[in-house]
Amino acid sequence: MKQILIIEDDPEIIKLLEIHLTDLIYSTSKAMDGEVGLNMALENDYDLILLDLTLPTMDGVEICKKLREVKNTPVIMLTAKSEEIDRVLGLEIGADDYITKPFSIRELLARIKAVMRRSDSKKTKEKDLTLISVENLHIDIDKRKVLVDNKRIELSPKEFELLVLMASNPGRNYTRTELLNMIWGYNFEGYEHTVNSHINRLRAKIESDMANPTYILTTWGVGYKFNEDIVI
Repeated sequence: MKQILIIEDDPEIIKLLEIHLTDLIYSTSKAMDGEVGLNMALENDYDLILLDLTLPTMDGVEICKKLREVKNTPVIMLTAKSEEIDRVLGLEIGADDYITKPFSIRELLARIKAVMRRSDSKKTKEKDLTLISVENLHIDIDKRKVLVDNKRIELSPKEFELLVLMASNPGRNYTRTELLNMIWGYNFEGYEHTVNSHINRLRAKIESDMANPTYILTTWGVGYKFNEDIVI
C-alpha cells in the first residue's frame, strides 16, 4: 500500500484528503507543524508528500529544500498563492508538482497518480543502475553524490535528476519540452527556459570548459544530450 504524508495545518483540508486518499487505498500520515512534518519525512519512507507552503515553525519551501538534501521523495506543494514567482519557486526547490487552493479534489488525485507513476518509472529504470562513471565524472545514484576529478560537486535536486537522466541514456537527444515534462512534470508546461538555466548551472559545475563541454552537449535545433563518444 502506498504511503502518503500530509503536511498541512488546516484540519478541514486534512480530513478531506484523508477521506479521499483512503478510498483510493492509500495509507496516510499527517503533521500540522513544519518541523514535525520534516522529521517524519526524514525518518520514514513515504511514496509521496503533500506539502502546504505556509506552516507553523517551518514553511514548505524550507522543508522541501532540507528534504531534497537527502531524499528524493515526490512532493506536491499545496498553496493559496498563485503568482508566477511561487510557481517558479516550486520548480527551483525540487517540488514535483504544484496546485493552488482552492483545488478540485479530482484534479489533485489525478496529479497524485501522475506523480507516482513518474516516480515508479524512475525507480524501475534506476534499480539496476546505481553507479555511472564517465572519464572524470562519477555519479552515485543511491547516495545522490557526484564527483568530478575526485572532488564532491553539490547539485540541486533538479540538476542531479537532469544529469542522471541524460548520463543513463548517452547519445539520446532530449528536447527542452521533454526534459521539462520528464523532470518537472506536465504542470509546468511553458517553462522551458527553466531547463536552459538548469543545464547552464549544471555545466558550470561539471564542465572544465563551458565553451567546449565534455559531457552535456547542445543538439542545435533540438535540445541536449549526454556525449556518447566518451562512454566506454
